[in-house]
Amino acid sequence: VTSEGTIYPLLSRLRREELVSTSWRESDSGPPRRYYRLTRAGQRALDEFSDEWARFRDAVDHFLSIGRPE
Repeated sequence: VTSEGTIYPLLSRLRREELVSTSWRESDSGPPRRYYRLTRAGQRALDEFSDEWARFRDAVDHFLSIGRPE
């Protein structure tokens, strides 16, 4: 479970690092809202992370399968 106390500091950090851009939009049901969008740098960072995660996942799967009987 993730709370606002976790999400918004992370989004602020991503904004400072220019991995996301933000814009304010009026809302029909309350105050204006901030919208987030990946920048090109953010997309590159996400792609790199996805590749790294896949290698990590494959390595873990390999080690978990070593002990399994076939």
